[in-house]
Amino acid sequence: MHKRHSRLMPELPMRSVRDPRIDVLRGLALVMIFINHVPGNALEHFTNRNWGFSDAAEAFVFLSGTAAGLAYASGFLSAPYWPGIARVWARARTLYFVHLSTTAMAIGIFAAAALWFGLYELLTTINLRPAFANPLAVLIGIPLLGHQLGYFNILPLYLTLLLVTPLLLWVGLRRPYLLLAASVIVWVLAGQFRINLPNYPNPGGWFFNPFSWQIIFVLGLLTGIFLKRGERFVPRIGWLMWLCGAWLVATIIWKHVPGVGPVANRFMAELGNAGVPFYLVSFDKTYAAMLRLSHFLALAYILSCFSWVYIASESRWAEPFRLLGQNGLAVFATGSVLSVLLQAVNAGIERSLLTDLVLIGAGLGVQFALAYALRVTKRAQANKKAIAAKAAP
Repeated sequence: MHKRHSRLMPELPMRSVRDPRIDVLRGLALVMIFINHVPGNALEHFTNRNWGFSDAAEAFVFLSGTAAGLAYASGFLSAPYWPGIARVWARARTLYFVHLSTTAMAIGIFAAAALWFGLYELLTTINLRPAFANPLAVLIGIPLLGHQLGYFNILPLYLTLLLVTPLLLWVGLRRPYLLLAASVIVWVLAGQFRINLPNYPNPGGWFFNPFSWQIIFVLGLLTGIFLKRGERFVPRIGWLMWLCGAWLVATIIWKHVPGVGPVANRFMAELGNAGVPFYLVSFDKTYAAMLRLSHFLALAYILSCFSWVYIASESRWAEPFRLLGQNGLAVFATGSVLSVLLQAVNAGIERSLLTDLVLIGAGLGVQFALAYALRVTKRAQANKKAIAAKAAP
């Protein structure tokens, strides 16, 4: 049945679908990313990275792929394809300039903290040292995406994946399981041969390796394509739900039951010493190692199978997170800059639970206010267009 659908997929009508789960879960991911990007605060102990091997970055990339599948798939059903390609690449261009802008603001914030408040230690964090030790090379590396600041390295991954999204969509619409197989092969090759995009001027590769993280994006993309058709990419299967649930419980035990973690980690290390590839037995984030990847996929599958997740995402209580998710780029960019600002503030004050709650709460409040303001603006623009259309002869 699925193979027949994969052959006919470009000929079938595509439905406009807005799944509230995508917006809510993306909003939650943005909140957790912001909290995690202010290291040492009291709230970071409650984000999802404390309950498994993956964190909000995997959710952000997966949901970005899902949103891309929903938003752009229709443009690749049939020729001409250029309008669809132009839409995707226009989004990549926007991401590129947002990345450059937020990177410049981050450097400016830490430079100001050092110049005006004597917090020179900040200039040695988040990969900033080369910017002041070797500024000419860094000024080349930043626009080439070869030099990325810590906490500002996920947009380069996203925009790079968007550049190849037209090809991914064209194949995914016609041969979804071929695209999946190719994605797995690229992930394996990247891990096996340490394939990555190069940094400049620093040695090494990107923190979020596009050749590895593409598998998360592709799975999200295929999920979005099938959602647009009113179908599931991975069907509900009883034994698979139990397996995923068991793995999620096992990861919690692994991380939180005393004595279990060291034994399990030692076992994985012994497997690595015996020759098992590192990307299968480690927690490496750059190469989206199997332990992280499998944990995220199990979590995503479980959340997609329970109807209460959909019902909760539609409720009025989830509205703030829907707002964040619907304005993801603006919220993410604002949160990234605010997180750097809060890092600078925290470096200059005596920290406590109260200051953490006040600062993190204020930062989140700004992001919620921004999302609300953007919704009001969009509605006003839509109403203005509707009135103009009615008034037209």
